[in-house]
Amino acid sequence: MSNIPLPELLRPKTLKDFVGQENLVGPNGIISKLFLAQRRSKSEVGFPSLIFWGPPGTGKTTLARIIANTLKRDFYEFSAVNAKIKDIEKVVEEDSSQSPLIFIDEIHRFNKAQQDKLLPYVESGKILFIGATTENPSFEVIGPLLSRCRVLILAQLSEKDLLKILTRALKYIKKKVNKKAEKFLLEASNGDARVMLNVIEIASQLSRSSTRASSGQAPLTLLLSDIETALQRRQYTFDKNGDQFYDVISAFIKSMRASDTDAALYYLARMVAAGQDPLYIARRMVVFASEDVASPTALVVANAVFAACNTIGYPECQENLAAGVVYLSEAKKDRSAYNAYMEALADVNKFGNLPVPLKIRNPVTKLMKDVGYGKGYDKYTKESLLPDKLNGKRYYRNGKTQSD
Repeated sequence: MSNIPLPELLRPKTLKDFVGQENLVGPNGIISKLFLAQRRSKSEVGFPSLIFWGPPGTGKTTLARIIANTLKRDFYEFSAVNAKIKDIEKVVEEDSSQSPLIFIDEIHRFNKAQQDKLLPYVESGKILFIGATTENPSFEVIGPLLSRCRVLILAQLSEKDLLKILTRALKYIKKKVNKKAEKFLLEASNGDARVMLNVIEIASQLSRSSTRASSGQAPLTLLLSDIETALQRRQYTFDKNGDQFYDVISAFIKSMRASDTDAALYYLARMVAAGQDPLYIARRMVVFASEDVASPTALVVANAVFAACNTIGYPECQENLAAGVVYLSEAKKDRSAYNAYMEALADVNKFGNLPVPLKIRNPVTKLMKDVGYGKGYDKYTKESLLPDKLNGKRYYRNGKTQSD
């Protein structure tokens, strides 16, 4: 077996095999047009230094390597995390070829002085420079270097793009994946091809030792459980050794929710008599005030109870707890805000970091304005401002959630 990671093994070598970023590498993309101009002029002169700006796993490093290969340039790759300017200077001085391509990943991690030292090489054309960053270059790259480079924006890969890459990967490792696992993987990868390929590779390796491999051969089809195990999606667990404790606190909360004041006071007394930390009880009341009570005053009351318990302590603060419990139990209940938020959170976990619409991004710099930040924004708009994939979705409407 190869020790080379799957993302590296499958890294495209030519523009033809590159997936995604059609605005850059498609027939009308700037990279394609620059390559065409090079072929027509039969000259390497004029290819600009570039800065790739985009999320992880969208092809920044791959595209830099393809450019170097297409232009037949010597290629040197550095990471700003651990590289020193002296390392780069040494390579440039020792390379006798014409304008080697120097690629610096995470260029935003170079400080101003380090970036300054790149300027003479870039300006003189002694190197073809390509920097990659996940951060806004308007803030993280010094103005003089920014003005000598063309900033190209790489978008988060779509599920369609990821599926193309996944198909190649499965063919390479001679595996299949069932539909549920495929859907989960595409969503969980959050537009990052590297994450997806790493998960597939780990899932394939884990399947070799799974109980399904009883014949001594790894299963040909990866299941949802294989993908979940490889991804290590966070699991929620409970303390199985404290059932009575959790039973009482659960009964306490449910009694207040049902406006059963007598029961709520009884379970409060149970906890106080057992010596439960009053701040723990008060914290649960603060949470309850936001989750279950219609009036925002409830949060003020609950916070006042917490402050009193923190200042006074036992035994007197049990009276503060009791007063707060009575108020919260008797208050009108409404979980619409809580339920609406949980639905929104479920979509965040399901779809990951969906791109924020350009029209509501703040155009702080000229570059940001030029690429469309804030374009078409109307502060009185009636349009949905959610990401495109969730456009028009309603979580909260007049006190009722979408599930009501």
